[in-house]
Amino acid sequence: MTLIRALAAATLLASTPVLSADLVDATDPSEIVNLARGFGSASLDVDGEGDPMIVGRINGTRYVVYFYGCSSGRNCREIQFNAAWGSNNVSMSDINDWNESTRYGKAYLDSDGDPNIEFTVNLYRGVTRDNLEDTIDWWKVAMETFEENML
Repeated sequence: MTLIRALAAATLLASTPVLSADLVDATDPSEIVNLARGFGSASLDVDGEGDPMIVGRINGTRYVVYFYGCSSGRNCREIQFNAAWGSNNVSMSDINDWNESTRYGKAYLDSDGDPNIEFTVNLYRGVTRDNLEDTIDWWKVAMETFEENML
């Protein structure tokens, strides 16, 4: 009977959810900037609203990570990756084709007609480091693919 209880306890422990200490969320921008540095340069800054902001480069392309759902510049809930390119001959039809055929990196033309892509990530209650690292890799792929196919 003791063996059965030991096996049951082992099974229960193996199915226990990841502890919150193992999760990354938007309340700790320094943890996110450290992960971003695995893909290129990245530094922590503050936006015009007083919320955290990461400015980085991947393969020479500048991007920004904005933090949203913050309370007084802290305890943020989500992040949004954004990259913009100077004036190009990208049409609204090109943007629509991109958005229709691409899952990662919503595209739009800003008020100056410059192409942008953005990618919002909900980090409320946290995700694993591996998950967020994979998300940053998807952002990298989205930027590279946008540059190769749209610019």
